[in-house]
Amino acid sequence: MKAISGTAGTAQEAVAELREALARAGITLPSLGLDVVTLAAEPPRPLVELGCCTVETARLLAAAVLPREESRS
Repeated sequence: MKAISGTAGTAQEAVAELREALARAGITLPSLGLDVVTLAAEPPRPLVELGCCTVETARLLAAAVLPREESRS
């Protein structure tokens, strides 16, 4: 994993890494991207916009981040 600083380029790399990791888990967040307002700050402090998702995707995300024994309950 690459170090993340405040540049748009490194933030876009982080978005790409997250998109790839989510895809490996079978999860797609269509609105995933950079928040353009935070790119305009001086200095830029980019935030990643996760966006909206379906209930099914929310459950997939919860299962992906919880330890296996917690996600089964």
